[in-house]
Parts: sequence; structure tokens; C-alpha cells
Amino acid sequence: MTTLTIHTIESAPADSKPLLENSVKGFGMLPNLHGVLASSPQTLEAYQRLHQLFMDTSFNADELTVVWQAINVEHGCGYCVPAHTFIANSMGVAAELTEALRNQEAMPNAKLQTLFDTTITIVRNRGIVSQADLDKFYAAGYGEQQVLEIILALSQKVISNYTNHIASTPVDQPFEKFAWSKKA
Repeated sequence: MTTLTIHTIESAPADSKPLLENSVKGFGMLPNLHGVLASSPQTLEAYQRLHQLFMDTSFNADELTVVWQAINVEHGCGYCVPAHTFIANSMGVAAELTEALRNQEAMPNAKLQTLFDTTITIVRNRGIVSQADLDKFYAAGYGEQQVLEIILALSQKVISNYTNHIASTPVDQPFEKFAWSKKA
């Protein structure tokens, strides 16, 4: 097990301090992930910016959750799955959807299943997707914009998921009730 420093606002590099202050404003606390990312102000800024950009995409709350959690579960991130369960709850996403994602079960409708399947295909195949897969995605009501928005989310999640693996980031207290580990 490896660990990285979890900074506070006081211990963080100067360029990270205002970014961490924004984290506290947004979450009401300083998430441990943000404290870890603070060692590199550029990485923390990129993560925060990518998060906001993805939040501003064409996806609704259920779709945002499907994409985030499909990636988090596929990557086996024991920090991000609980954190995004908390976020999904705060966005009003139904518990049935978040539990299906956490437990690697079928999505509640065909459109979300197609979004999930496309996201997993992009992750597992490192962006190599067949025309048949894209055609199925488009037939479900999505378009080229949404393909690129999945890639945007993947960019954000690679930063957090990989950082959490390397840092062994402890789950924050507000997320603990949503603790999760990947099925064997």
C-alpha cells in the first residue's frame, strides 16, 4: 500500500490554497482527494475544472451518475464510488440507479443501459469503439457530443481514480455510509 500526503489548506502549496478553499465552499468540507491532489496545484485545478465542465454537459443527473459510476466501478475506486453515491443522492438520483451501478446490475431502462455499455466499451477498449457500437448509441438518442462528453468524464475520473489507487485515499466521513468494494 502506498500513500501520498493529504494536505490541509494550511499545509498545501500556495497555488493550491485558493483551490482548496473552493473545495470547502462547494462541499462544506475538504475532501481527502482534493487534499491529495493539492500537492500538484495544476492537477488539482485540472480535476476541479474537468468536474465542472462535465457537470455542464448535456447529460442529466442520472446520466452523469451512470457515466461517473461506470468508470469508478470499472476502475475499482473505493474512494470515488462512495463519493459519487453521496453526490448522486444530493442530485436527487434514485437509489435504485445508484445501487444498480454499485452492484454491477442492469440499468433501469434501455437508454441508460446503452449509455453504460458505451462508457464501459470506451474505458475497456481505450477508446477503440466499433461503428456498430456507435450506431447503437446514436439509436438510443445520443450523438457525437455525448461520445465526447464521456471522454471528458473519463479524463476527470482517470485523475481521481488513479490518484486514489496510488494514495490509498481514505474515504471521508460523509461518504463512509456508502462504503464500497469491487465484486470479485
